[in-house]
Amino acid sequence: MKQSTFLIGIFTAIMSLCFAFALNAGTKFEENISLNEPSYKHKKAIVQFTHKKHVSNYKVTCGDCHHDKAGKPLKPKHGDNIDRCVKCHSKPGEIKGKKAKGMSGAEKRAYHTNALHDKCRGCHKAHNKKTNTKKAPTGCGKCHKK
Repeated sequence: MKQSTFLIGIFTAIMSLCFAFALNAGTKFEENISLNEPSYKHKKAIVQFTHKKHVSNYKVTCGDCHHDKAGKPLKPKHGDNIDRCVKCHSKPGEIKGKKAKGMSGAEKRAYHTNALHDKCRGCHKAHNKKTNTKKAPTGCGKCHKK
């Protein structure tokens, strides 16, 4: 076997491995996530978030939901851990009505449920507006299924 043919074969094998790794690169995530935060009692049924569907079907990226302390989208690398929402949005439950009057959006989002509702509903409303549909749920019962 000629040395050039051998080198081309080795180069091709290395490139194939790199390509295969690139296809599988990315932060690992659970396909379905139960949004049950045990630090407080939930008043509605626990949301079952379809992580895989959002990533695969709707092309949602990590940074569309997960952000840093400044609110900038995260761009995790393969194997990076992503903190759970409650790490920063650590006040239990939700604040609304008279209790929330006069609070800024950031103050309200310190509450775990407010942060999730703002992020999820905001994205769903934007999707519905963009697609001129009502496919993405925005009402309680569509996500909090009994």
